[in-house]
Amino acid sequence: MNKPILTMDGIGKRFAGVRALKDAHFDLMRGEIHALMGENGAGKSTLMKILTGIYARDEGSITFEGRPVTFKNPREAQEAGIVIVHQELNMINHLTVAQNVFIGREPMRGKQIDDGKMNRDAQVIFQKLGIRIDPKAVMGSLTVGRQQLCEIAKAISTEASVIVFDEPTAALTDSEIEDLFAILLDLRGRGIGIIYISHRMDEIKRITDRVTVMRDGAFVDTLMTADCTKDDIIRRMVGRVVYEDPKHRSEAPADAPAALSVRHLRAGSMVKDVSFDLRRGEILGLAGLMGAGRTETARAIFGADKLDGGEILVNSRPRRIRSPRDAAAAGIAYLSEDRQRYGLLLEKDIAANITLASLRKFAKGASLDKAEEGKEARRHIERLRIKTPSERQEVRKLSGGNQQKVVIGKWLTHDSRILIFDEPTRGIDVGAKAEIYTLMRELVRQGKSILMISSELTEIMRMSDRVAVMCEGRVTAEIPIEEATQEKIMHAATRREARSAS
Repeated sequence: MNKPILTMDGIGKRFAGVRALKDAHFDLMRGEIHALMGENGAGKSTLMKILTGIYARDEGSITFEGRPVTFKNPREAQEAGIVIVHQELNMINHLTVAQNVFIGREPMRGKQIDDGKMNRDAQVIFQKLGIRIDPKAVMGSLTVGRQQLCEIAKAISTEASVIVFDEPTAALTDSEIEDLFAILLDLRGRGIGIIYISHRMDEIKRITDRVTVMRDGAFVDTLMTADCTKDDIIRRMVGRVVYEDPKHRSEAPADAPAALSVRHLRAGSMVKDVSFDLRRGEILGLAGLMGAGRTETARAIFGADKLDGGEILVNSRPRRIRSPRDAAAAGIAYLSEDRQRYGLLLEKDIAANITLASLRKFAKGASLDKAEEGKEARRHIERLRIKTPSERQEVRKLSGGNQQKVVIGKWLTHDSRILIFDEPTRGIDVGAKAEIYTLMRELVRQGKSILMISSELTEIMRMSDRVAVMCEGRVTAEIPIEEATQEKIMHAATRREARSAS
């Protein structure tokens, strides 16, 4: 590990004027496992997408095997010897394992694909990796973990010199993780450079040689794994200046009853055992890293995803929620992190969107009472300070902050008492963010309850009366805001041992 096989120096990237990377640095040695860490939004994925040709850099240089390189697309990066194993699997379920491994690079016999050779070549790769998978098996018949191992085999089949692993263990069982680690150590022994992106501290300490930490799109530090502690890494991950003052004490009534109670909730592969109480007049911050299961928990509570087990209580009464309609009837609203896709009808006007969840209120025979609809919309435009020439403005023409206010207005029209805000200020400028914060505080003062999912620790610390932290589908800590620190939250967010509230 004397000379880097890969060096990224001074990398900068902007999206629509917003700086995503600023003077970012990263280097990788031959035969090294190098962790790339940082909070959600730190710039890790953007940096790797620039490396593999998905994005073009605005500034900086990349040197690979001693030569300056610029890849225009992932195929060019792959042909040069750099591949990425994405967290989101890129397999085609109806094809066989071998067909997926060699897709676009199939061995040919004349003008025909040589299936026999393709199956044999896949088997050789699996044997080298110590993986027992039938190359002829249909990909869709395998578990997610086995599909992940096939994705790794696909990367190795390209004879890559550098492999990027993006959260490779997120969907793996403990035994599959052990198989993966054995593969990684074998690859390292063969001189392949590995970039390992993960939030799991135990894995980082166990499997990597060095750790590079990014924060707010910039390089922070590179540490030798053997010489640093988990605390050293966490301090660098969360050590930015906190521009918003954190909340020092809860503003919720001390004796407030539970408005929403969740008991041992299970849903799909991401929600394994979630329990918590949300009190009346409280903002409960739900923190955690990518893949922790926060959004999936919210969708399960709202009935957007099927429950596999557990109980939901509203005002201490069990409620059977099988659909968003059931949730809305119980007084629960969900403001999705993707408001344009799930929260709004972009081609419709503000009035139509604000009354969308409450159409029966505005029914006039077989049609809508447009006058009453407009009156209700104007009331919320004034109350929420939505910047628009009129209630008949198309929502797609509004700013992100004003679109978010329209979604809030929709659920206030429905008189929802429990509001789930999923990333409430994502994509919103600083001024609009402050307005959303003010509005949320007003709502809880009126006795409504807010479950706020946020990947920004500063937002969690500023808005929450209590903080519940999730890791791998479970609540690993509940922290009163008086005791909360960014370090405590990050510890709980990277802790595999989990407890469930009773």
